Amino acid sequence: MTNSSGTETPAAAAGAEPSFGSQERLAKAVRAAEQALIEFEIAVETFRVEVENFSRLHHQRLGPMYARLDELDALIAEAIAANSGDRADIERAWEARALVMPMPGVEELFGGMLGSDGVRPADDPNPPRRVRPGKEAQRLYRDLARKAHPDLAQDDAEKERRSAFIARVNEAYAYADEDALRALAEEWEAGPVPEETMPSEAEVLYARLEWLADRKEKLAAIAVELDESAIGQMMKLAPDDPDALLNEIAEQLLTQVAQREARLAELVRRPGGA
Repeated sequence: MTNSSGTETPAAAAGAEPSFGSQERLAKAVRAAEQALIEFEIAVETFRVEVENFSRLHHQRLGPMYARLDELDALIAEAIAANSGDRADIERAWEARALVMPMPGVEELFGGMLGSDGVRPADDPNPPRRVRPGKEAQRLYRDLARKAHPDLAQDDAEKERRSAFIARVNEAYAYADEDALRALAEEWEAGPVPEETMPSEAEVLYARLEWLADRKEKLAAIAVELDESAIGQMMKLAPDDPDALLNEIAEQLLTQVAQREARLAELVRRPGGA
């Protein structure tokens, strides 16, 4: 639209299609934002796997030890109460016993399998061996995520195909299954070539940029939640080797178990010696 002097109004200028050069720059900005989001999502997913694996391994390896400590605390409190007959000691014994959950003894930790006590989920026969998958698994996962990420899809069908494939990649990575990751890489290379053509309409490009920004904001919130979780905070104690942290905690718990067992044995041998 022009005014009486024949010049274009601001409204008309704002609604006009950008020139070829400016639209090409916009398309490049969208592609750069897509790649940046993919790298960020890879980092968040990698951290999520580590936090989840640490949590599961913490529960599987250390849960029975914590339960054994609770049981020993209850037995010690009961022995003290039996020896003293004091009402306060009896109440403390009741409270200690109330905290105890039926769990296996420490000796069951070394059998390689945990029974039907709920420590290992029945639907998870192959728990992760480590918190952090090995270097080769990490490399394979990152390569696959960069090639097959759903955010690179240009239509719904392609996005659905990529999403299903990435779900399988994530599962293989969570279990540090290098053979499965290699097989998935071969499968992807043999599959249909993803559509790489970027839309040219300026409105679509602007909408794409808005979606990418919104997605990154949501991922950032997930990353903060993971980082501030109890497990995330615990992993900060050993960021380079979280598996070693689990072993260190296990050693500390075993020492505490031994100390409590010695205390209980002393109470049983010397009635009234609380």
